[in-house]
Amino acid sequence: MSIRAIVWGENVHEAKSRIVADLYPDGMHGCISAALNEDAGISATTAVLQEPEHGLTPERLAETDVLVWWGHAAHGDVADAVVERVCSAVWGGMGVIFLHSAHFAKPFKRLMGTPCNLSWREAGERERIWLTSRQHPIARGLPDHFELEHEEMYGEPFGVPEPMETVFVSWFQGGEVFRSGLTWRRGAGKVFYFRPGHETYPTYFDPNVRQVLRNAVHWAHNPEPRIMSPDAAPNVPVTEALEPLTERGPRLHRDGESGYR
Repeated sequence: MSIRAIVWGENVHEAKSRIVADLYPDGMHGCISAALNEDAGISATTAVLQEPEHGLTPERLAETDVLVWWGHAAHGDVADAVVERVCSAVWGGMGVIFLHSAHFAKPFKRLMGTPCNLSWREAGERERIWLTSRQHPIARGLPDHFELEHEEMYGEPFGVPEPMETVFVSWFQGGEVFRSGLTWRRGAGKVFYFRPGHETYPTYFDPNVRQVLRNAVHWAHNPEPRIMSPDAAPNVPVTEALEPLTERGPRLHRDGESGYR
């Protein structure tokens, strides 16, 4: 059975900028989903900001294995209810991949719990992306390094929690470096951040970038059944112990109470 992926895009730059529209006539989300669909093991569809509930209804997320998120100009327009819905799905086991400017996306910041800030420069400079873990599944089939002739620079420090793994680091023509491929786990879900992807450059047509995206979807997929609950990590009282014990101290809650008011 194919991995079910949604590529979510703002679809804002494509509508407002002729440069972006000419470069990505099917939208950035369309280009990315086409890259994923080159893999017979992935079935990718798209959703955009302008759809009802941003195209991420509870029913659709329940049928999604991996969500890929690209955002930049309209982070604040994403409804908080949808953000919580996405995060709950990740805690329950859905994989999620955040691309480029999505380091400031509401779901990413919610999952990281940090400012997620960085330094940047838009000068169309060369980016050299180095593998730091040759055996990592996201690096499968890639050379030790590859170059993007034109990209936006992101520089350290990157205000995210210490990652589980660093898969890629980038060097830029202006001299800066950046941890450009990072992984985390949040609840039962896997999270991957991948840096390249400025809207005015043809980054998502690059064969190596497209390979990274396909590899990342396979890595982020959790084949175990999802925890389909409004609260993927419920807080429940345990009234019976496995071993004999003697209660000490006063109780604050009656049996069966969760402790919430």
